[in-house]
Amino acid sequence: MTKATSTTTAIERHPWEPFAPANAKILFLGSFPPPRIRWSMDFYYPNITNDFWKVIGLIFFGEKEHFIEKQGKRFKEKEIKEFLAEKGIALYDAATAVHRLSGNASDARLQIVEATDIAALLARMPHCHHIAVTGEKAAETVLAPHAVMSPKIGESTRIHYGERVITLWRMPSTSRAYPLAPEKKAEFYHALFHATGVL
Repeated sequence: MTKATSTTTAIERHPWEPFAPANAKILFLGSFPPPRIRWSMDFYYPNITNDFWKVIGLIFFGEKEHFIEKQGKRFKEKEIKEFLAEKGIALYDAATAVHRLSGNASDARLQIVEATDIAALLARMPHCHHIAVTGEKAAETVLAPHAVMSPKIGESTRIHYGERVITLWRMPSTSRAYPLAPEKKAEFYHALFHATGVL
């Protein structure tokens, strides 16, 4: 009898602290960072092929390369952090520890070992009443304790953390594997930022 893969795979813990400015209006939660070899900066959505920062660049600056260095291989980490702090946008992930069942960033091969304590995270951000999940795995992980069905992409549902009512938005994944052009993804995210008062 062979051992299950999960018992032979090392537990990987989240490499970063939450980016949680006190003025945050919205918290973005992905599933978990990709393997380090895929990082082009030491911060969230670090894979240069991921569309997240391109979508943000399109929405707020009209150009998807806004947060990409001229050589096209790295993101502008300092500028990104300053932008997020100014706009009141927080970032973390739905899991703080995982088994990565293959060597890539595929959510389908990601086993959640420890989910994020979202209530504790929200306690640091008194003005945050919106969570946006950027993929199916993140949505499943966040909603599991609430026994709430995941909304359709671009739609929302309500969940509670103590007395705080949170609107949870299901967004299209910004992974290149998700078959939608950055410009089309930006339409969903533009509507989100408008609805939450960030735009």
